[in-house]
Amino acid sequence: MSARILVVDDVPSNVKLLEARLAAEYYEVRTAQSGPAALELAPVWAPDLILLDVMMPGMDGFEVCARLKANGATEHIPIVMVTALGESCERVRGLEAGADDFLTKPVDDETLFARVRSLVRLKRILDEWRLRAETTSQLGVRLRQEPAPSVRGTRAVALVVDTLEWQRVAAALAAEGIGADRVTNGHEAMARLTSAGCDLVLLDLRLASEDPLRLASRLRAEEATRDTPVLLLAEPNHRQLLFRGFDLGANDYILRPLDANELRVRARNQIRRKLYQDRLRADLAYSISLAVTDPLTGLHNQRYLRGHLKSLLASLQAGGGVLAAMMLDLDHFKSINDRYGHAAGDAALQAVATAIRKQVRLFDTVARYGGEEFAIVMPGATAADAAVAAERLRREIAGLRFEPLPGVTHALTISIGVAAVGAEEVDDGEAAAEILLRRADEALYQAKRQGRNQVVVLQNEGEHVSAA
Repeated sequence: MSARILVVDDVPSNVKLLEARLAAEYYEVRTAQSGPAALELAPVWAPDLILLDVMMPGMDGFEVCARLKANGATEHIPIVMVTALGESCERVRGLEAGADDFLTKPVDDETLFARVRSLVRLKRILDEWRLRAETTSQLGVRLRQEPAPSVRGTRAVALVVDTLEWQRVAAALAAEGIGADRVTNGHEAMARLTSAGCDLVLLDLRLASEDPLRLASRLRAEEATRDTPVLLLAEPNHRQLLFRGFDLGANDYILRPLDANELRVRARNQIRRKLYQDRLRADLAYSISLAVTDPLTGLHNQRYLRGHLKSLLASLQAGGGVLAAMMLDLDHFKSINDRYGHAAGDAALQAVATAIRKQVRLFDTVARYGGEEFAIVMPGATAADAAVAAERLRREIAGLRFEPLPGVTHALTISIGVAAVGAEEVDDGEAAAEILLRRADEALYQAKRQGRNQVVVLQNEGEHVSAA
């Protein structure tokens, strides 16, 4: 897996060494020999990962990291800080600044490449979600701007062997407002996670009764837990297990003896990233919903109807059967707007939409086609079936008690055109969709020409039959 990596170090020999090692693994590498140079280069080059030295003159790695995370153009780039300092307090300081991990000099190749692969993989997942969310702007959808998610009230599941250590883990998480539940084996963990879910899994690599990495693998295989971050609790001699864990999708690790502050910050960072990904996913679903939904009536819009109809007709071609469509128009709609105002016109459209929902089958598709016009697609229905449903709907609308103003009633009526198509007529889904909608529309306009408040069925091309 190739990627862009920015190496930031003020010592030329360190830079050349890291550059050579990364280039040998086919990574694309750029270098910066100071914090300001890194801050200038990162937004322009957009690396997939930054290897950042801690001890640099003028602006140290902690400040550079904090500034990168404060910049919207670089805040999502993973940062691994490279340091000769091994104290836990320094790691916590870096994690608080936004670093994703620490590597201690001299940097071991296996550790370096394991972390690079893991963090680049995670970044690309998040990049894909961000890209999908950004495309919604092309549909005119503006999503709400929200502050960074809080981890308070989130839940963790911990598979921890030692009871005293579990108590320390729970206390550290509680300091961040993270609740925790303890499980004692993989079966119990999967049962808990698939039934209730959580925001973080802590997995003890000392688990003796079963292979802990088997559980890590299952977490990534199951739909319910695929995106749940996994934090490994490891011994210093667990290097190979850690490397394998990263390959299986583990997100982070902490070495024993466990430092409460480091655990707290690592857990918080992982949960924040998950909440951010959850938000991106929810925003995408929301934006897609807006893109295919009419905001006034809550019905699907024409864009959705056409795409869905094309798919239905393609299925019809493959499996046989029939499909009917109705085009409906609210009669004399302009007079409602002119006499009572546009708010009353909107209320009339909403009343018609509600009535349509009540009359159609669950698997029929209803859309506001545009203005005062609606469309209904009825899989498996013949023209005769649709005509019966259309007449029932016409009577329902005519019986509505619509009050555009308090104490004032106004009769609502609709004109409906019906057409149907069989599998033998479908050579191309898109072309057939256009033909079917055009036929229903032609029948609709015939109903309006004949006096409105009636149903007209187009039996064959140009042949109309009034149903009411």
